[in-house]
Amino acid sequence: MSTPQGPLVAVTFQRNVHRKLKYLEGEPKALGITQIGLSVYQITSVSVFLAKDLSRLPTDLPLLISSLLVVIAGSMALAAQNLHLPTLRACLGMQIVACGASIFNMICTLVKMEEVPSYCWHYYYDNFTLHYGETCHKIESAHNHFHAEGVVIQVALLAISATLAAYCCKVVNCCAPAPKMPVITVQASSVQQ
Repeated sequence: MSTPQGPLVAVTFQRNVHRKLKYLEGEPKALGITQIGLSVYQITSVSVFLAKDLSRLPTDLPLLISSLLVVIAGSMALAAQNLHLPTLRACLGMQIVACGASIFNMICTLVKMEEVPSYCWHYYYDNFTLHYGETCHKIESAHNHFHAEGVVIQVALLAISATLAAYCCKVVNCCAPAPKMPVITVQASSVQQ
């Protein structure tokens, strides 16, 4: 007597239980530490310029605050390595904020690049102090190179933030529902004796 059996091969779609591990593929530890390090460098640079009274633009305080936001985003990237879903969501939000902060910092740094040191203004119109005028041109050149480096750092921070946000998005599924993986089940036929 034979009993009715199901199909030998069954295909079902199930959620991937290991999808949270996708976040770790983005190397969040290395990128988070890089975010923190580059932002601390930017904060230190702006602080030194302010402390030595070499900068007077009103963009310095917002630049410091937005750099602190990038430090927090880097810290969230490190904390999200525990793969706890609310922490990953917080990391995604902070990385989006860090992208905006990096763009803002880039604009502020470009504005600061155009600043001419005030102690050089009177040397442009004085023919008797040619040596000091030449020194001021060298200072301006160093100033521009320093701020160009700041722009490059902000571009790197923007790329890091966007990368971490993309990996968080893959895990959090903010843009689309969680993908389902096909699971193929093969049933062994019973051997009659």
